[in-house]
Order: sequence, then structure tokens, then C-alpha cells
Amino acid sequence: MNPPPVTPPVPADPPTARADRTAPSCHEAPADPAPAGAPVVALAGAPNVGKSTLFNALTGARRTMGNWPGTTVEVGRGAWRPAATPAGDGKAGGTAYDVVDLPGAYSLDPVSPDEALTRDLLVEADDPPAVVVVATDATHLARSLYLVAQLRERPLRLVVALTMLDIAARRGITVDTAALQDALGVPVVPVDPRRRTGLDELGRRVGQVLAAPAPTPRPHAEEGDELDLADERFGWIDEATGRAVSRSAHTRQTWSDRIDRVVLSRVGGPIVFLAVMWAVFQVTTVVAAPLQDALAGLVSGPLSSGARQLLHALHADHPAVLGLVVDGLLAGVGMVLSFVPLMAMMFLLLALLEDSGYLARAAVVADRSMRAIGLPGRAFLPLIVGFGCNVPAIAATRVLGSARQRVLTALLVPFTSCSARLTVYVMLAATFFERFAGTVVFGMYLLSVVLVIVVGWLLRATLWRRMGAEPLLLDLPPYQRPTLRVISSVTWLRLQGFLRTASGIIVVTVCLVWLLQAFPVRGDADFAQTPVRDSAYAAVAGSVAPAFTLAGFGQWEATGALVTGFVAKEAVISSWAQTYAVDADSDLGAAQLGERIRADFVASSGGHVNAAVLAFLAFLLAYTPCVATLAAQRREVGLRWAALGTAVQLVVAWTLAVAVFQVGRLIG
Repeated sequence: MNPPPVTPPVPADPPTARADRTAPSCHEAPADPAPAGAPVVALAGAPNVGKSTLFNALTGARRTMGNWPGTTVEVGRGAWRPAATPAGDGKAGGTAYDVVDLPGAYSLDPVSPDEALTRDLLVEADDPPAVVVVATDATHLARSLYLVAQLRERPLRLVVALTMLDIAARRGITVDTAALQDALGVPVVPVDPRRRTGLDELGRRVGQVLAAPAPTPRPHAEEGDELDLADERFGWIDEATGRAVSRSAHTRQTWSDRIDRVVLSRVGGPIVFLAVMWAVFQVTTVVAAPLQDALAGLVSGPLSSGARQLLHALHADHPAVLGLVVDGLLAGVGMVLSFVPLMAMMFLLLALLEDSGYLARAAVVADRSMRAIGLPGRAFLPLIVGFGCNVPAIAATRVLGSARQRVLTALLVPFTSCSARLTVYVMLAATFFERFAGTVVFGMYLLSVVLVIVVGWLLRATLWRRMGAEPLLLDLPPYQRPTLRVISSVTWLRLQGFLRTASGIIVVTVCLVWLLQAFPVRGDADFAQTPVRDSAYAAVAGSVAPAFTLAGFGQWEATGALVTGFVAKEAVISSWAQTYAVDADSDLGAAQLGERIRADFVASSGGHVNAAVLAFLAFLLAYTPCVATLAAQRREVGLRWAALGTAVQLVVAWTLAVAVFQVGRLIG
């Protein structure tokens, strides 16, 4: 039986209020707010024209950037203080603007909730922006100008920011900005937000537009059907581009075109994609491992010893205090922080792939598999985001036009392996599989893709049988040479997200785990001096452990880590470090922690340790990512669907883990 039609939630706030709200993400940091009463400057434009990069350049914000469409799915705000006031009075930074980064939209005719929000904030709000800066792509100028044509029909102050002129020049395309400005009737400013050029001129022109009277709307056909209006707009665009754009007479095939013939082919595309991702994980594990070991040794050695000495000098060396500080915070958070080099290397390599333009091609390659089983094509965009963090990926489902597609994709996002899981993958792979650690980690991400496809097919076959498939309509960004500024900014942004998690929710989790481990439920030991096996923590974890006997890891140490991992996947490492540090005779380093984990897996698996570890990794991949993801699901698709998604994840995770162990036990 099919469920009733799914309708998207209706926001309670008016459009002007919704602009102030952004969903929390572990990959974004807010910009500095503009002063009260500052003129609002809206950044609009089609997807992948450099709009969010321009927002970051103007405001100094660290909003997620990527060389692919669909990066911006929510509204960002920040203060822009141009270098000098438009009047030229020499007061540097005297003017401040409240810049709003709108979701990408090709036109004012919305086909998805994020495009509807852009239309609301531009033309339906009671208090529209003071100035609209429309980012346009010089390599596809005619396509970018349709939004300009619609906005020119309204009494809005406009400035056109012309981006990607360098790429257009390499393709033999020249844009006469003065002629384009005359044809459009609005200021046109060449900018390169990746290299921070043209920003001062953009600020000067925005100031001039603000000081001038409101413009007269462009004359256009007042009557007729929508097709007639569209024809009239295209005619106006053709006239403008005809006057301003010139192309080389002999345009030869570019190197980008030659590369795409391979990476987008049906045979070569998947091979290149798998080879690239395998190389990423191999380099990550090989290069970061020595740095990770050094940091772990620093935490377990000098830092732990120094903390003990300091507490002793302060006469605060009570067992409870020592346990919380050394066995709790230092052992737990410190072990997670030892993975900072690993995460930095991963984020750096992914930023290189994004900024070069390759990841958008990967979306095209993967989309073929999705469409083959009837999944919506555009859904792959938020799924790609999910491999970084599931929270913004669920928000990114707003790019989908159908409510059913948004719900289905939001339920599939948790099966994409977010970066938080990577820390556990690498630790267990390095401990149990050594030289093949990179291949094992790569296999987990490959399994993640398989789960998305299989679970998506099952959900569609049972709940959404009547939902038709649609092709992926995607503007492929041009290949470009990655810039150090963008790569370092994106890498640092994502690393900050990881660090914020470690310093926030992980600290709370570590303290809670320590409290449970310090509270005795068996024996006659005092508080904070009880063996972990006699603590409340072991009792809770032990009550869950029998459910995983068939998966080969039915011991309380492993199930306890999975329970805390429900809060955040980084907590799996911290809870293990705490558990073994309490009973250790000396400070526990990464190698010693691995040995303790290995011993428990050997005991619980009956000697089939590799099969049990792979089963544990499979469960970790498939079950609920974190409470923040659940909150994002509830916000986007409602409590009923979020609860269903959690149940599906747990069933799939347990079934997969049991199957992996039982098959692995028979094989080896």
C-alpha cells in the first residue's frame, strides 16, 4: 500500500525572517553580522557561477564552497565593508552592507523549495533588498542572463558581477563589459572572487547604484502567455550578447573536452572514479599515519604525565579528579584529536578534487547507476555532500522539486559515509589490516555507495512505486587550476568543523561516559575507583551485547562504543580510549589501544577476528550517524519519516553486520 502524498513543511516565518536562519552544519562557520540598518545586498545567480565564493570574498565568511552546482542550499548573511566609500571621502571601510547569499536559481520560476525561497526574498518580500548583485558566468552568458532579464522587469537596483572571464578567454570567448552594460542598462563589473580581484570596483558600483534613484523597469510584453514572455526575454538576451560577446573564428577542442571524453564515458568514467577515490584513501592513510602516531604518543605520554603532576602540585589528585581529567578528557578527546592530520589530509585531497571540477563529473558517472534503478537523478548532489557531513546534505535535498524525492533522499543520506566515520575506519584498518588499510577504507566508501543504491531501490519499490525517475540536469563546471586560497580555506573550514565537534559534543559525551564508568553497580569499590567491568557503563553496554553475538563482536566494550557513537561517530574512539585507559597500568598510546581492542575481538569472534572487525565496520557505516543528523531529518521531513529512517538504518546495519561475519567466518 502506498503512503499518502508527502507535502513539504510550511515554514512559520515570513520570507524576510527566514533569511536569518541557517541550519547548523559541521562544515560552516558564520560571518560577522552587519550593523543594524545596513543596506541589504542580495547575491543571486544560477548554480555554479561563483556566487558563494564571491560571498566569502566579500564578507570573509567561511561558507561551504565547491566547484559544482548546488553548493548553496540555504541563506547565508554577513557584513561587507568595501575598501572605500562611494563618495571617495577616503574613509576606508566607512560603508557596511548586509550581504545575503541566496540559493542558486536559473530564473524566478521556481521548481524546488530553495528556488522558491530565492524568488520570495527577491520579489515577494515586503522589504526587498536594496541592491541585487547577479553573478553571471562569462562562459555561458546567455543562460545566466535570463534571471537578469526577469529582474530588470521590476524596480530593483541591479549590478551584474561577471565571473569566469579567464576561463572564457581560454575558450576563445571575449566579453565587452562596456557594451554589455549599455545593452542591459545596469552596471557590469568583472570580478574574480577566487583571486579577490574586482571587489573594490564592485563595492564602488553598488554604492553608486544605491545613491541613484530607483531604476525604471525594462519595457516588456505585459500580456500574453508565459511562452510569449519567455520568447521576448530570449530576444532581449540575444540582442545583448550579440553586442557584447565575440568568439574566435577557429575554436579548437579544449583539453577539458578531451579529458571529459574519458572521465564521462560509460566504461572509462567508473574506472577513473574508482581509481581516484582509491588513491585518495591510500594517500590519506599512508601520509597521515606517522603524524597520527606522534600525536597519540604526545597525549598518552607527556600530556598525561604532565596533567598528573599538575594535579598533584595543586593538591587536586583525588581519584575522581584524576580519572575525569586523565582517563576521561585526555584519553578520550586526546585520542580523537590525534586524528587531526588524517582529517586534514582527507579534506585537502577532496578540496583539490572539488576545486578542479572533477567531483561534478563523478556525480554524472554515479548518476547513471542511480537512474538505472529509477532513483531521482538530481538526488546525487546532496548525497555527494553527505560524504563530507550528513547534516548539510539533508538540508541540500531542497534542490529537489518533488516532495517525495526529498523525503527519499533525506532517508538515504545517512548511508553516505560522513567524514566522522573515517577516524574509526582508519584506526581499525591500521590495527587489523596494516598494509591494506587504505584499501579497506576505500572498500567502506564503496560499500556506502552500494547501500545507497540498494536501500533506495527497496524504499522506492515498497513506499514510492509510482514515483517516476528523472534525469540529472547539471551544469558541469569548467576544469580549473586549483588555487591555494580556496583549497586552504575549504580544508580549514572542514577541519574546524571536526575540531568543533571534538571540543563540544565529544567533551560532553566523554564526561558522561566517565561518569557511568566511575559509578559501581557490582562489587564494593568506591566511586571513581571501580573496575570498568563492574561499572554502570559496562552494565548498559552488556545488556546490548548479546544482540551482536551473531555479528562476532558481542562484547560490552564494542557495543558500548557503538552506543556512544549514536551521539557522534568520533565518540567511538573516545569511549574505547576511556574504557581501556581506566584499567590500564600505564598511559595508553595508540598501539596499546589497538592491542587491547584486538584482544577483545579475538575473544568475541572465536578466532575469526578479521570477519568480526569487518562486520563491526559495516554496522558502523550503516547505523544512525549522529543525533545532529536525526535533528536535521526531523526538521526537513518530519518526525515520522525520521523515525522510519532510524529504524531502517538499524535493521540494515544489523543484518549487514551478521551477514558479513557469517560469510567471512565460512570463508576464512
